[in-house]
Amino acid sequence: MTQTTRFFLIRHAIVEPSARVLMYGDMDVSVCALTMAQEGAAYRWLAQRLPEGARWFHTPLSRTRATAEAIFAAGYPPVAMAVEPRFAEQHLGQWQGITHEAFSALLTEPPHPFWPHAAGERPPGGESLADVTARAGAALEELAERLEGHDIVIIAHGGSIRAAVSHALGLDAHQAFQLSVKNLSLTRLERQGGHWRVTSINEEPPAGAAT
Repeated sequence: MTQTTRFFLIRHAIVEPSARVLMYGDMDVSVCALTMAQEGAAYRWLAQRLPEGARWFHTPLSRTRATAEAIFAAGYPPVAMAVEPRFAEQHLGQWQGITHEAFSALLTEPPHPFWPHAAGERPPGGESLADVTARAGAALEELAERLEGHDIVIIAHGGSIRAAVSHALGLDAHQAFQLSVKNLSLTRLERQGGHWRVTSINEEPPAGAAT
């Protein structure tokens, strides 16, 4: 009898202002300390919302570990975490580290309506969204097989969470770029008997939650 494996995917905290003006991709930029201090309600909500006894993973980028540690500080019982590099953010190759303004001048084809570049475009020396979906999808399948029936928490990135939902639903890159993933939001996926379903995207604390 197959068991349901539940995934709880959380996008990391907002990064520092100096990074937000850049195409930072998988650069190891820091979270914004001021914003983290203002978002106590979100961390407390996540600490209560996430299931105890889950297996925890974060990516090699420090902003995901910092987010996990903030959830522990807000009340979730601290647990050992493992690093899962397949959920890292999209590597933007030669685009990485340039400003959004400078990047706009480099475009050679029309961008996606909701993204700075075309859905199928691969940055020089980097990854396309399809590449990210392939590696994140492989990670989901492997974890679901190895940890069948467990709850799995992954602190990840907007790009890799978008890729995970794309894998679960079989979306193409254009459709995937139509998904918006908010910082500190919760996305839930389930796998049972080789089949995937998306149970929520962008869960957030209820309106009026105490700060």
